[in-house]
Amino acid sequence: MRTKKGVVTSNKMDKTVVVSVHTYKSDSKYKKRFRVTKKFYAHDEDNTCSIWDQVLIKETRPTSKLKRWDLVEKI
Repeated sequence: MRTKKGVVTSNKMDKTVVVSVHTYKSDSKYKKRFRVTKKFYAHDEDNTCSIWDQVLIKETRPTSKLKRWDLVEKI
């Protein structure tokens, strides 16, 4: 089961948070590294997270149309 560490960017939905995860990729020709940001919708059962919290999420079965991640802990 995959886990990712990221930052909460939105908590306006009920029992759902949007987590932004930053990764680095490298250009094949010029070998320059650049940052890529991807957003994941995660299930937050108790609505405990606020914006800018560092969180750990894990992959789970689909909960809704967009939610495929579950909140493990706040870091």
